[in-house]
Amino acid sequence: MPGTSQPSALDQLRRFTTVVADTGDFHGLQAFRPQDATTNPSLILKALQKPEYAGLLQAVKAAHPQAPVDELADRLLVAFGQEILAIIPGRVSTEVDARLSFSTAGTVARAQRLIGLYEAAGISRERVLVKIAATWEGIEAARQLERDGVRCNLTLLFGFAQAVACADAGVTLISPFVGRILDWYRARTGQNYVPEQDPGVLSVRRIYTYYKRFGYACEVMGASFRSTGQILALAGCDLLTISPALLAELAADHAPVSRHLDPARAQQAALERQALDEARFRFDMNEDAMATEKLAEGIRAFVADARTLDTMLAGAQ
Repeated sequence: MPGTSQPSALDQLRRFTTVVADTGDFHGLQAFRPQDATTNPSLILKALQKPEYAGLLQAVKAAHPQAPVDELADRLLVAFGQEILAIIPGRVSTEVDARLSFSTAGTVARAQRLIGLYEAAGISRERVLVKIAATWEGIEAARQLERDGVRCNLTLLFGFAQAVACADAGVTLISPFVGRILDWYRARTGQNYVPEQDPGVLSVRRIYTYYKRFGYACEVMGASFRSTGQILALAGCDLLTISPALLAELAADHAPVSRHLDPARAQQAALERQALDEARFRFDMNEDAMATEKLAEGIRAFVADARTLDTMLAGAQ
């Protein structure tokens, strides 16, 4: 077939971008050779529906029969993380309970517990990113945690104000949600967007350019993709976290892949540096209906899945 002599789109993408697997299904990771992996309550819950993972939940409950449900949930997340880290060479992202999204102190305490559980299992904290919702309280928690050597991945990131605040807080990595941004615009306009006009793609490009222009160390990891077109339109982004289904599509595609994001070009951009205090952050978020609505929706969805996980843990024998 024409073009099959060319490396796969996935292998070409790896020349510009670190490929991350977005899954709780660690059994399927080897096929795609990702550097890192990300999880969240929804992905863990999805994995637990498969027979091969049921034993992990039972084992956690059996090993800690007197532990409260919130501790069991953290232990289960860490158990998945350990399995993933045995397969990948890099880092795993493990999420703090979304019910703590508006509590700085609660987020800090839960993140420290997650890191403690990993370290007790012999996993270095350098291999773990603690995922935290990018609320003002979550960003402030990440500021404290980073000072204490806990690396953070700020998730449910939809608005530019969130990205600016995360960079100023010194977080290790952010995960802007490309697909969910597109979903919001599609629902309101009825349009189908090509990748070059995709609002989610354009949002990540704007953030990437801003970070590189002003020398922020914070890594940008595009997330929540709806198509390979979105992914390839962000070739050159620091990292991209991709579902197994889309990884498989990229592995089967042999079309040429070109770089779209480049730090040298970004450093030439004519931009003004921004500084946000809490009042400005909240005002800018209020002005951005998409970011406000999708952040709230995302937190609610993760909370719903966390509650389902709690029910499963409470009922496990």
